[in-house]
Amino acid sequence: MKRLLLILSAMLLAVPYTAAQSIDMVIPVPQEVLPGEGTYRYEDSPEITYRVSKKLAPEAYRLEVRKNGIRITSSDDAGAFYAKQTLLQMIAEKDGTKEVQCCVVNDCPRFGYRGLHFDVSRHFRSLDFLKKQVDAMALYKMNRMHIHLTDAAGWRMEIEAYPKLTSFAAWRPQEKWKDWWYGDRLYAEEGSEDAYGGYYTKVQLRELVEYARQRHIEVIPEIEMPGHSEEVLAAYPELSCKGRPYSQGEFCVGNEETFRFLETVLEEVMEVFPSEMIHIGGDEANKTHWKECPKCQQRMEEEGLADVDELQSYLIKRISGFVESRGRRIVGWDEILDGGLAQGATVMSWRGEEGGLQAMSMGHDVIMTPGRYCYLDHTQDAPFKEPESIGGYLPLDSVYVYDPASRTMDLPGRLLGIQGNLWSEYVVTDSHAEYMYWPRALAIAETGWTQPHQKDLEDFRRRATGAVRRLKSMGYEPFDLADEYGERKLAQTGLDHKAKGCKVLYDKPIQKWYPAAGETTFTDGVIGGWTYSDQRWQGFLSDIDVTIDLGSVQTVSYVGGTFMQLKEPGVFMPQKVDIYVSADGESFELVAEVWNDVSVNIPDLLFRSFDAICDVRARYVRYHAKRSTMRGFLFLDEIVVN
Repeated sequence: MKRLLLILSAMLLAVPYTAAQSIDMVIPVPQEVLPGEGTYRYEDSPEITYRVSKKLAPEAYRLEVRKNGIRITSSDDAGAFYAKQTLLQMIAEKDGTKEVQCCVVNDCPRFGYRGLHFDVSRHFRSLDFLKKQVDAMALYKMNRMHIHLTDAAGWRMEIEAYPKLTSFAAWRPQEKWKDWWYGDRLYAEEGSEDAYGGYYTKVQLRELVEYARQRHIEVIPEIEMPGHSEEVLAAYPELSCKGRPYSQGEFCVGNEETFRFLETVLEEVMEVFPSEMIHIGGDEANKTHWKECPKCQQRMEEEGLADVDELQSYLIKRISGFVESRGRRIVGWDEILDGGLAQGATVMSWRGEEGGLQAMSMGHDVIMTPGRYCYLDHTQDAPFKEPESIGGYLPLDSVYVYDPASRTMDLPGRLLGIQGNLWSEYVVTDSHAEYMYWPRALAIAETGWTQPHQKDLEDFRRRATGAVRRLKSMGYEPFDLADEYGERKLAQTGLDHKAKGCKVLYDKPIQKWYPAAGETTFTDGVIGGWTYSDQRWQGFLSDIDVTIDLGSVQTVSYVGGTFMQLKEPGVFMPQKVDIYVSADGESFELVAEVWNDVSVNIPDLLFRSFDAICDVRARYVRYHAKRSTMRGFLFLDEIVVN
């Protein structure tokens, strides 16, 4: 207990204070606050007493601030630590004296898993950067650091049994991921003139694990398999189906050497990371090589596997058994459901919530991290003013309103919590990464800790604005909410026009991932925002060919629709749009042929209206957008008729 009090006092002295902090500025919102009269004042370090009570749940605490001192009660060290984090956010400084508002706080977390993900493969992050983020995570009561150590862009952990993973597979000639990815995708020897990358030694990773442990954060390592492994197979091509470097990104599941490699690597990983969970990836594997590989086909025949999905499941289950034999358990992205899920495996649901719901119904634990709400690699403000990103728009408000339990009421006890992810393809520097995490990670933190009925968006924005000031004073580089431009202006207001509410007939299918409002999307008066995933833009992997029934013959003077283009995810303008009108729905007249003049090579987010001014009498308006030669997506939000 003496050591705990010393740590509390030292950390209370180490964090800068602001002139006006109080309990109503704390993130996450505590479960219960009983206001008191007056303040507790001190100059050097506060008088703190600590009491253990096994009546409190794990991580729970009671914080009592009286005029004569502070008392913390908890059942474990984590609870005492979180009491201190609340206290840190309450301390104000006035005329050289520190003071804390008198109150009693009874608090405990909603979820046991409150995580943040770090992609150090696409761009290597310094150890100091990771420690710095641990400090911020701890201040806001987050308790899991998921570190994505391996991927095609670079292997980042020293493995003594396989030295080429760090002497070769950890380095590439290009600094920017997109230059490498759209180039030759070659690797480089450590120490060569053009080598960019890096890796962590086991000593460094143990240092990070211990640093995080002292702040009650568990570091969860991720070793990708069976896909996203181009870097491994370039260094050790005998583990691929073709036996050649630069030929594929998936391990050969029919090769016993693959399992010898993976088990050896995981042994060394588990020596460094004491975490209960070991993340094994499992996402986005290209399984076509397995269909042609004699070894994989033999494995399928011997094991009675019906298809390549079951072949992936075979690998996942075998690795799960190995990890369990060491007293741990695996966690993977929701693709590990394909072909059957290993007993005891935990699922991270990223492709929406469906994978998580399916896993929970099968009796598995789940961590919700759907891309629409939890992928922090999307821009957090108007794209025209933000640094380069993968695209999309995910402002602070959209992260905050997500409730991971909203669809899991019939599956109690299986939802472990929530995690925010930052994939770093376009995030080159540590400072850019920090800018992308904060303050959106605060929304993840509060969702993971605070009960939903206590959450309030307007109040959270007020507190988050204060937290941004605090983070800046601590040397962080967060996005400044005071400079926020916000959603696309047209998307903030409805649009009234002649076709609003009219029936629309579709000649081509809507892409199932982007249905928006279904067959009412183009005439609902709703304009799309900065991202195609906002359920306002309707997506197609074909032409768009629709006919609007205005209900009666009337004068039509304008017809137009707006498309977006974003090169990286494959969203392009149409080649052209043909606009037709008809009085009877049988005989149509072409009134305009609008050709695209936007280059497909422009990387920025663009919007363009394909429209026509006319003077005709019609009941039916046909709008036909011809798909781009790039064969990507078409996204359209509204067809305006006046």
